[in-house]
Amino acid sequence: MSRDSLVPPPLRQIPWKMLALVCAIAGFGLVVLYSAAGGSMTPWAQSQGTRFLAFLLLAILLSRVGEEGVKQVAIPAYVILLGMLVAVELFGFVRGGSRRWLDLGIIRLQPSELMKVAIVLAVARFYDLLPASAIRSWTAIWIPAVMIGLPAILVMAQPDLGTAIMICLGGVTVAFLAGIPLRLFVGAALALAAALPLALSMMHGYQRDRVEIFLNPESDPLGTGYHIIQSKIAIGSGGVFGKGFLGGTQSHLDYLPERHTDFVFATMAEEWGLAGGIAIIGAYLLVLRWGMGVAGRARSRFSRLTAAGLTTTIFFYVAINLSMVMGLAPVVGIPLPLVSFGGSAMMTVLICLGLLMAIDRSARRN
Repeated sequence: MSRDSLVPPPLRQIPWKMLALVCAIAGFGLVVLYSAAGGSMTPWAQSQGTRFLAFLLLAILLSRVGEEGVKQVAIPAYVILLGMLVAVELFGFVRGGSRRWLDLGIIRLQPSELMKVAIVLAVARFYDLLPASAIRSWTAIWIPAVMIGLPAILVMAQPDLGTAIMICLGGVTVAFLAGIPLRLFVGAALALAAALPLALSMMHGYQRDRVEIFLNPESDPLGTGYHIIQSKIAIGSGGVFGKGFLGGTQSHLDYLPERHTDFVFATMAEEWGLAGGIAIIGAYLLVLRWGMGVAGRARSRFSRLTAAGLTTTIFFYVAINLSMVMGLAPVVGIPLPLVSFGGSAMMTVLICLGLLMAIDRSARRN
């Protein structure tokens, strides 16, 4: 009797190596949060660990959903979340000057986070229904543009520039992979560049400050440039192997703002150095490699576009956050997935992984 015959089929179909990587990233994140709190499980590490276990179970449950089930919910999920974004604008919960949450009594839901997943599913479903002969028609361009633009505008109004960018990137990536001619993307990029002064004038004051500080952080070292300057100091002071666990000074002496959320990578790099940074980036790359492998094994147009779109969504989380904390991009409030404290981004990433596991299971079964 073979070893595989002793393992139930549902357990054999779970990609345990990938889940082990995800658990390793999240576990390392708990260690960083424990250190950021000065060697305490509260207030961050304990609740973060509980959230991770709950959302990991959700991802495993989602892996049991068939491809047809994902297809059926793609457009309805997008429409429901679009309605919820309108509801946020009308009577959403305000915190920190931003209106981003719906107070549902037992939980406060941030619909914009779930829209990062829904936009990928909806645009992939649109191109799945579109005849191949129409891929270069005007219909293949304007309908996805409206689908992407509506939620992005609503999220920008909250205001949440980072999430709006993520929604646009997810939808545009699927459109590009569907076969929309490259010249249209080049033309759109040139048009956006030309419209940049207008876009800057329409931004909120703090958003304009972030763009200006990105270009010259030293222009306001004690104000809007403080975050990125302290982040660079923390990363640079870690050297190759870091100052050691619980040995960070920038974070423990409160020089580094948001050390447990957006700038958690700087907290980690100070204590674990270049070696720790390379290790966690390598783990992310292996997860992304698995996701693109799922897209390569997918048997249908919808599943290929969905798998590639969900994988690039996770990639954008990582790439934007790392660029932000290193001063290579403006600060836009994108957390480091599975490491930064908070449930919204963790939920989104694990939903992406759950859907990727569902697509992978369908492809292997077929």
